[in-house]
Amino acid sequence: METQNFKIESAQSSVNWIGKKVTGAHNGTINIQEGNFTFANGDLIGGSIVIDTTSIVILDVTNPDTNQQFAGHLASDDFFSIEKFQTASLDITAVSKQSLSNYFVEGKLTIKGITNPIGFNLEAKTNGSELNASGKIIIDRTKYDMKFRSGNFFTNLGDTLIYNEFELDVNLTAKLA
Repeated sequence: METQNFKIESAQSSVNWIGKKVTGAHNGTINIQEGNFTFANGDLIGGSIVIDTTSIVILDVTNPDTNQQFAGHLASDDFFSIEKFQTASLDITAVSKQSLSNYFVEGKLTIKGITNPIGFNLEAKTNGSELNASGKIIIDRTKYDMKFRSGNFFTNLGDTLIYNEFELDVNLTAKLA
């Protein structure tokens, strides 16, 4: 069995987030601190990713003061508790191949020190010493003690309700280590 380890190139990778509420959505980016994917005989078998939660950027709020206020709220205990938890992580625990380059990935996602199982589809293509992977991960924020304006925990929120799920659109580049 030939095993290959691909190290994520953070500068060539992107993670875009979208959070939705009754009246619209917000979007931005967050950086990967480090990560890797393991392949055996050409197939994905494992890996891990560490996200730098201190790198959250909000792209759709253009007013500098409002953007700074929103960023501070995302950093607070209502959301990511960035002072206490500078990283979030995903450890891949199982992979099932769906087709030539498509996989269903299961893993343990840790945010704010809270770990829950997660599953998502990932397209991963190797080309010699380079790997390109992309997928969409849907995360229920309430499982990670982010309950602010959640309809599961508060009533009469009206148009201030924030939906529980947020999306991460992930596009990764990794090099053979």
